[in-house]
Amino acid sequence: MKLSIINKLKKLQTRFKEIEILLSDKNIMSNKAQFRALSKEYVQLNNIVACFERWMLTKKEMYNTEQMLNDPEINQIVQEEIKKIKINQSKLEQELQILLFPTNSDDKRGCFVEIRAGTGGNEAALFAGKLFRMYTRYAETKNWETEIININVSEYGGYKEIITKIPNEGAYGRLKFESGGHRVQRIPHTESQGRIHTSTCTIAVIPEIPVLELPIIDFNELRIDTFRSSGAGGQHVNTTDSAIRITHIPTGIVVECQDERSQHKNKAKALAVLGSRLYNFKVQQRQKKETSTRRLLLGTGDRSDRIRTYNFQQGRVTDHRINLTLYRLNEIIEGNLDILIEPIMQEYKTDQLTLLAK
Repeated sequence: MKLSIINKLKKLQTRFKEIEILLSDKNIMSNKAQFRALSKEYVQLNNIVACFERWMLTKKEMYNTEQMLNDPEINQIVQEEIKKIKINQSKLEQELQILLFPTNSDDKRGCFVEIRAGTGGNEAALFAGKLFRMYTRYAETKNWETEIININVSEYGGYKEIITKIPNEGAYGRLKFESGGHRVQRIPHTESQGRIHTSTCTIAVIPEIPVLELPIIDFNELRIDTFRSSGAGGQHVNTTDSAIRITHIPTGIVVECQDERSQHKNKAKALAVLGSRLYNFKVQQRQKKETSTRRLLLGTGDRSDRIRTYNFQQGRVTDHRINLTLYRLNEIIEGNLDILIEPIMQEYKTDQLTLLAK
């Protein structure tokens, strides 16, 4: 294990012992907020420090065992013992790497998946429909719920835009690397010459933030418009101004919701999406400043990034961030996304651990 990581672990060990003393202090015990914060930190450090202390014991055990190598009578037994200690050390080091891996509190949250047709006109809208179905199928395999927040149907099928909410715990952690540009290469049904067309869609995956954690929205900074819903929805939806469009003037973020019959329900949904987008906007602004960690995030997650290509003629899907190509397009489109998600998450963890070692 690298010296830099050992030094970091020693600092955590020292901090852990400090917290133990502080938690027995009467003044701190009477301060509920401080006591709660220290208790939380204590729990977070407990497993790391315990694992590190076990590793330190194996290091000491290795040193003592190696001193006996000079005795020819027990040399073979000592070598076998050293092998066992090395295996144990390796396991503990792997455990420590997992424990030290930086966790993102947002990973445990639900999320909003926003799919928008990009270049390619009607083909892009049809592809957006394919992607929506893919993510819906994936959600079904995880027993996740899906709720449509806003939908803008294309005249020739598919969607110009569709936003869905997946409220289940851990959905954001699984889907967050889906953000970016998705490109499709296929022959449209209307193409008589058999030429392959290229179209794009953009996807943004945003964590669903609980109401208590949402940034405070100044209603003086909002422009709220009502309009008549478009597309499917029945007579009532199409004949009343129940749809809501909210514009956050300082950032230019626009949110629409027309899925509910009630204007109040649409407004509540739109405000929830706006709050999550503002939260995400602030996170991205902060990450741009932290360039040393940002460079390892497998692409920025911006919608302009082309992250994946779906080639229907070859049955091929390529993820450009990790140079992964799979000839299993039908499986993936039917919702078997884990064969793409797992390698990306593994690559991300490897990058983070590399950064930690530095």
